[in-house]
Amino acid sequence: MAANVYEGLFILDSNRYGRDPGGVAGQIQEHVEKLGGEILVSRMWIEQRLAYPINGHRKGTYWLAYFRLESTKLTDLTYQCNINDNFLRFMFVKHDPRIVDMLVAHADGSAEETPEEETPAETAEPATVEAAAESAE
Repeated sequence: MAANVYEGLFILDSNRYGRDPGGVAGQIQEHVEKLGGEILVSRMWIEQRLAYPINGHRKGTYWLAYFRLESTKLTDLTYQCNINDNFLRFMFVKHDPRIVDMLVAHADGSAEETPEEETPAETAEPATVEAAAESAE
């Protein structure tokens, strides 16, 4: 079966993440690799107050990960995340292979920025504008 690319968004327990950032976030990579997957990008997104308390927690650390995994293994990953107390909530989204490279580059921070387009007034030569003003007189 072919491996698909998934985006995983995890809300981590901020207290546990604050005590052991590498250990808590590293569990995401461990779970994916244990199932034969590959992490493409994994990074902290934001730490903020939750809209509503989850299991008594009012603050959460949002962690974003892109990974490649066989679709048959996704249920095993879901089970592993459900029994892990460090993950308050999580969700997985399957992405179209045509946009994976762009998403991974953007999440990694290595996306190329396109230059802003110049307006026609900025590209006009000053001599041409002056000649048009003289002929109008």
